[in-house]
Order: sequence, then structure tokens, then C-alpha cells
Amino acid sequence: MSSTTVTAVPVTVTARDPFFDNAKYLAIVLVVCGHLIEDQRDAPIAHALYFYVYVFHMPLFIVLTGYLSRKFTFGAGKARKLISTLAVPYLVFELAYSLPRLVLYGKFELSLLEPYYLTWFLMSLFLWRLSTPVWQQLRWPLLVALVLSLVTGMSKLPDELSMNRTFGLLPFYVLGLMLKPEHFQWLRRPYMRLAGACVLGLGLATALLVHEAVPTEWIRWRLSNTEIGVDDLTGTAIRLGLLVAGAVLVAAFLAVTPARRTWFSGLGATTMYAYLLHGFVVKVAERFDLGLPLSIGLGLVAATVLCTPPVRKLFHWAVEPRMSWVFTPLRKPS
Repeated sequence: MSSTTVTAVPVTVTARDPFFDNAKYLAIVLVVCGHLIEDQRDAPIAHALYFYVYVFHMPLFIVLTGYLSRKFTFGAGKARKLISTLAVPYLVFELAYSLPRLVLYGKFELSLLEPYYLTWFLMSLFLWRLSTPVWQQLRWPLLVALVLSLVTGMSKLPDELSMNRTFGLLPFYVLGLMLKPEHFQWLRRPYMRLAGACVLGLGLATALLVHEAVPTEWIRWRLSNTEIGVDDLTGTAIRLGLLVAGAVLVAAFLAVTPARRTWFSGLGATTMYAYLLHGFVVKVAERFDLGLPLSIGLGLVAATVLCTPPVRKLFHWAVEPRMSWVFTPLRKPS
């Protein structure tokens, strides 16, 4: 009688790294709170906090997005995901954020190529992701992205496609593409946590000192040097300083981000819901004088609630629409 030996093949299950979900949740909290305290900027403390948060909150999101986009290709599956997760939500929310202007002010303006309000990020991310394979072929991608960012700041680019922001913030996306897992492991070391906390504290102290001297438009990345009122040499120096400051604060923030699974790790996997929906909370809050503490508290609550399963279930059709009915069936490789 012959015996048959059966060899078990181990099944590898790739789990989500809670570190990145934690970072994304904390980043969206900063984004929502930053938008909610915008109307409180008459108070010096609120203006300093606004300036501080805006130096690195979107760079943080963009670096994480770049890192998680490293495997993007021009394949059919990726292209379909690009359309269903960015292009279609962009159209939905561009329309959704235009409708309140019709109700409140009696005018309706819709320009699909000129992003309104926070939809600029979807437009820019769409373009950044399309360019991903290009950056991965260059020998010095970060240097090229940095030069493009500084050079385009010298020109008034069209509002279409959010060109100033797309090019201005491009180095953060390319930085994310260039990062490797070992870079994040290095940031997780105990001494880096202490260094990160010190850098964040120093950054806040600096913001308290300089926020009144720096025009707000610098941290919004949407205007050229001339439009802000400086010559190109000065503007380039300021832009370079903001890029460096943003990168340093992003690294510091990631250094203090918990790597273990937390109560908000699951929420960090769905931050696009909070990003796209929180604008409606902001528009309502603008009609009330909440004050700084209440605005921050509302931001914490809104960022959290908008990432929860009930909200995701209710707005899945807008943020992550199922578009399989639009596409032809994928062909299996022969």
C-alpha cells in the first residue's frame, strides 16, 4: 500500500499596518479642525494654530497618499479604480458643493476643470497618480519635483486643474513615492518619538512668533509669487522654506504617531469620507460664532463620526461608487 504525503501550503494573509491608518485618522482630524478654525483667525491664538496646522496637515496626507500609491500602474484595474474613487467622486462633490451657493446666494457656478472648495485634492491626486510611473523612472525624482514646484511658483498658472497647488505640493507626493518601509521603521524608534515631540513643539512656538508676518496665501499654495506680492527670488526662498518645514513637521508627526492598533485605527482606513463630507459641517458651522474651543471640539467629533460605518454605508454611493456596470469585463490573461 502506497502512502501519499500531503504538504500543507501556508496561506499568507497581509494585514493592514495600523500605523498608517492611525496617521491618516490623525491627519484628517487636523484637516477638519483646520477648516473649522479658519473663521476664528481674528484671534491671535486661532490664527497661529491655523498657520501651524496648514504648514503640514495636507503635506502629511499627500506624503501618506504617495507612499500608498507606489504600486500604481497604467493597468486596466488601476485605471478603473482611479475613475471610480477619484474622478466620479470629484464630479459628485463638485456638484454637491455648488448647490448651496444656489440656495443661499441665488447663483450656480459649475466648472468641472476648476475645482471648488476642497475638491481640489481629488483633482490633484488624480493627476499625481497618473504621473506615478514617470517619477519611478527618474534618477532624481524628488529633485525634479522640487524644481518644478519652485519654478511654477513664478508663474500665474490657470485655475483649471488646480495647477498651482498640483505643482506646488507635488514634492510631498513624490517624497511619499520614494519612501520605503525602513524609513518608517526608523521613525518608530523610541528616541525619534521624543525628537518628534520636541520638533512639533518647536514648530508651534515658531508659528506663534511668525504667523502675523506671513501672508495666509503662502500656506494655501494656490497663488504665484507675484499675486502674493513678492519678487521671484523672495518667493522661491519662502516656498523652499515651507517645503522643508512641511517635510520636517510631517516626519515629526509620524514619529509620534502610535504604531499599535488603537480605537481609531479602523476609522483611519476610510478618511476620504471625512475629507469629502466635512465641508458641509464647516459651511453650517460658519454661520455660528462657535469660538476656538468649540470649533476644535466639533472638528474632533466630525472627523470621527464621518469615518464610522453608518456614515460610510449612507454615502458609499458618492465616495466609493460601484462602477462595475460602466466598464467592460476585464479580460483574463491568455
